[in-house]
Amino acid sequence: MRHCSSLVLILLFAISGCGKTTPETLVTSGYDEQEMDTAISRARAEVDSFISELSQPTGTDHAVKAPIEDAGETEHFWLTDVSFQNGEFKGTINNDPGVVSNVEIGQSWTVKKTEISDWMFMRDGKMHGNYTMRPLLKTMPEEEAELYRSLLADP
Repeated sequence: MRHCSSLVLILLFAISGCGKTTPETLVTSGYDEQEMDTAISRARAEVDSFISELSQPTGTDHAVKAPIEDAGETEHFWLTDVSFQNGEFKGTINNDPGVVSNVEIGQSWTVKKTEISDWMFMRDGKMHGNYTMRPLLKTMPEEEAELYRSLLADP
């Protein structure tokens, strides 16, 4: 069985899966879609600060979230081991698909800066970015949601 990075296991459990054909943690509904759209807009508006961080890192576990389409469906994947060049992020898909079937865990993927749905990194034990997690907090058991809130640099 393939192991997911600690980034996914510890911080992204609510929105990613590990080693399953259909991740149990796949979230497709139950959250406020307007809040999610706002979170994606915020991530895109602030992506230049993430690019600056990525170019001279002060943190670790840098990742971007890429929407991937297949047969009229869209699923968002965290890309790890991410780099940025010529207006594009390149990284490795870090979870198994649960909706689309045109990608697999470990595959290299490229996404344009303007198309990302989120970004994140860790610094001093706090998660920066990951704005799309916030609408999902309401869908989680309270204890789990409090754990994630405590990790957010900007709750």
